[in-house]
Amino acid sequence: MLLFLLILILIAAVLLILVVLAQNPKGGGLSSQFGGSGASNIIGVKKTSDLLEKLTWGFAIAIVVLTMGSKALMNTNSSGEEISPNLERATEQQQVLPPTLDTGSDTDTTAN
Repeated sequence: MLLFLLILILIAAVLLILVVLAQNPKGGGLSSQFGGSGASNIIGVKKTSDLLEKLTWGFAIAIVVLTMGSKALMNTNSSGEEISPNLERATEQQQVLPPTLDTGSDTDTTAN
């Protein structure tokens, strides 16, 4: 479930980037890219900028809500501390691997 939320966050972030890039900082935006007045009659300048603004706010709010949702789904241990999935995997792998013995010296003492 956490992976699903992370994928949704990434999709919303990419869509937010695309919507912001489609906007023009001077107010022309997407409607001016289609040839000016001809497209304004079909789409409407005001309606296009309203739609892009609503999409921007929608994606931003979606990212915030999904981020808080993923925080709520993260595991906690018995003492109430949060444990990330990556930390859990690292500890499991560390427990599975056998410990290596270090003799403390790399020189051969039997020579001479």
